[in-house]
Amino acid sequence: MLNDDLQLLSLSRIKSTLFAALVLIVSSAISASAGAQSLPRSSPASVGMSSERLERLPAAMQRYIDANQLAGTVTLIARDGKVVHFESRGWRDKESDTPMSEDTIFFIMSMTKPIVSTALMMLYEEGLFLLTDPVSKWIPEIVDKQVLVQDDAGIHRMTPRQPITVRDVLAHTTGLDPARELLTEDEQKLLGRESSLEATLIKRAPLPLAFHPSEDWQYGSSTDYVALLVERISGEPLQEFLRKRIFEPLEMNDTSYVVPAEKRDRVATVYSPTGPNKTIEVFRTPDYSSVPFFGSDYYGGVGLFSTASDYWRFSQMLLNGGKLGRTQILSPKTINLMISNHSKDHDIYIRGPGYNFGLGFGILNDAGIARDPITPGSFTWGGAWGTIFWVDPIENMIGIMMTQISSYSHLNVRQDVGVTAVQAIVESYSNKPYSVQGYSVLNP
Repeated sequence: MLNDDLQLLSLSRIKSTLFAALVLIVSSAISASAGAQSLPRSSPASVGMSSERLERLPAAMQRYIDANQLAGTVTLIARDGKVVHFESRGWRDKESDTPMSEDTIFFIMSMTKPIVSTALMMLYEEGLFLLTDPVSKWIPEIVDKQVLVQDDAGIHRMTPRQPITVRDVLAHTTGLDPARELLTEDEQKLLGRESSLEATLIKRAPLPLAFHPSEDWQYGSSTDYVALLVERISGEPLQEFLRKRIFEPLEMNDTSYVVPAEKRDRVATVYSPTGPNKTIEVFRTPDYSSVPFFGSDYYGGVGLFSTASDYWRFSQMLLNGGKLGRTQILSPKTINLMISNHSKDHDIYIRGPGYNFGLGFGILNDAGIARDPITPGSFTWGGAWGTIFWVDPIENMIGIMMTQISSYSHLNVRQDVGVTAVQAIVESYSNKPYSVQGYSVLNP
């Protein structure tokens, strides 16, 4: 009798355990897809776009997947605040035959930069600094930097003509990344990363500048200094500031510097074009997402993980003039300032001709010479592992493409997303007022 009771009790416990496990699996699946399901969706026709023409976008993505040049993609197109295309293709992990899904988590690399720049501009709106303030006011360790000068007399150093300003770090006009070959052996030893952002930048403080601040444009570590400014001005760790002030208010629930264990099965495998004829091979498996990418305590201007739906929320906030739903992150006047030209006529070489740079974004200003097929006035940036977004205030449109490949210069996939999305517009808004717009220089 006792044995029968024990067997019944054992069976009951097994059933309870299995039920609990099932509930956990179901609730995790619901949570994972909640972000994608909550997007405001509509038909392309309802926002002046052709459904038939928009089908060219997934067809273009499929060509790269079929050619084994990409494992998979997630693409999102929105207009008038409505998502009219949101589609996953290919594989999240090709080796295990795991399909790509809308809620796949991607390492967005430098698409972190617009988010960190937005964080600093939130502090700007609180009256805590001016764009013309010297950065050394909060990072005094860099106050004595010299400028490398290379001329007929050789290589020498001189005092900067002007200090590095907050505007400079936001616009990448700092000169903070000198050429390695022009440094002394002792200086070259300072280039490596430490375990934290602050320790890394302070170690590099003795390094000279590549040019006089504001007199050229250089892509590099400037946004790391933006990140450090956020921490020192706010008094909070960057990751906490972003979580409390941006991610939680915008419901960007899958955006972070480290992917929690319960979400790690949604992280896309990273591929590299190192196979025959630049076909793809595995570069990194998803377990790399369990720690900050650049160091155990390194949270900076690069390094966030995110999803297409989360980045749409951020992008739509920008397009709406700093607001999403009832949450006002920035003023529309601040957005206008951020998408104005702050790089003068310097060469924004990383995006090619036809671009200026604002405060955290590249801004297409000349469609006649630009490689990207988007409307002048659009602002954009991408990540080193293939991700890209753009916001078009003229056509009230957002485009996002997520994929994971370590090098993509041999591919036109980013441009193909732009071409196939923009050509689907059959009712242009170019003669209507815009929600946000960069400021032009007025002639006297």
